[in-house]
Amino acid sequence: MPGLKDNALPSLPRLGKQLWQYGQLMRLHRPIGTLLLLWPTLWALWIAGSGRPDPKVFLVFTLGVFLLRSAGCVINDLADRKIDPLVARTRDRPLAAGKVSPGEALFLFFGLMLIAFGLVLTMNRLTVYMAVGGAALASVYPFTKRITHLPQLVLGAAFGWGVPMAFAAQTGEIPQIAWLIFLVVLVWATVYDTMYAMVDREDDLAIGVKSTAILFGDADVYVIGILQFALIGGLIMMGDMAGLGPWYWLGVAFAAGSSFYQWWLIRDRQPERCFKAFLNNNLLGIWVFAGIFLHYTFAA
Repeated sequence: MPGLKDNALPSLPRLGKQLWQYGQLMRLHRPIGTLLLLWPTLWALWIAGSGRPDPKVFLVFTLGVFLLRSAGCVINDLADRKIDPLVARTRDRPLAAGKVSPGEALFLFFGLMLIAFGLVLTMNRLTVYMAVGGAALASVYPFTKRITHLPQLVLGAAFGWGVPMAFAAQTGEIPQIAWLIFLVVLVWATVYDTMYAMVDREDDLAIGVKSTAILFGDADVYVIGILQFALIGGLIMMGDMAGLGPWYWLGVAFAAGSSFYQWWLIRDRQPERCFKAFLNNNLLGIWVFAGIFLHYTFAA
C-alpha cells in the first residue's frame, strides 16, 4: 500500500494539468459563448411559460446550454487542429499546441454530448426528436467554414435551435412565435459572429477559411448595420406577438442602443474593437431578457 501511494501521488499534478487543458478546450475560461447561447434559450422559456417556466425544464436547459457549448468548442477545435496553429489568436489552444490529443478530444466531445442527451431524455418525445437536429447542427458547424462563406448562418441555426426545443419542452408544441424567435436568433448570431470573424479575417484569407466577414468584403460594416436593423425589427415583432408590455420595449430600446454602439465600434474594422463589439452582444441579450422577465414579474 505505501508503494501504491508513492506511485499515485506524482500523477496527481499531471492529472490536474490535463484536466485544466480539458477545461481550456471546453472554453470554461471564456463563458461568452455559453451566455450568447443561454439568453435566447431563456427568452423562449420565459415566453413559453408565461413568466413561470417549469423548474425541471429550466434546470435541464440551463445545464444543456453549458454542455452543448462546451461540446461545440471541443469539436470546433478538433476540426481546426491543423488550422489553429496558423492563426495568432488560436495557436495556443490545447489541440493546436499538442497538449490534448485528437483521441482525447473526441472522447470528451462524445462524453459531453451523451450527458446532454441523457438530460434531454427526461423531457417529452417532441423535445427528444428536436434534440437530434440540434446535435447535428452543433456537430457539422465547424466543418462548414471550409465549404461555404455562410458558416455564421449554421452557427445561428445551432444557437437558435434551443428556442423551439424550449417551447416543445414547456408546452408540448412549437407555435409560430417559437420560429419567429428562432429567426431573430439566426440574424443576431450572424451579426455577432461576423464581428468575431472580422477579427481573424486576414489570417482566414491566408489559410483559406471562409466566413461572412470575407463574403461581405468592404461592405461588411453596412451589411451588419442592415442586419442589426432586421434584428431590432424582429425583436419588435416578437414582443408584439407575445403581447409584451412597456418593460420589454424598454429592454428593446437598450438593445438597440447596444447595437448602435457595436456598429460604431466596428466602423474602422480594427480587430480589437471588432472583438469588443462581439463581446458587447452579451449585454444585448441581457437587455432583452430583462425586459421579458420584468414584464412577467410586474404584468399582474
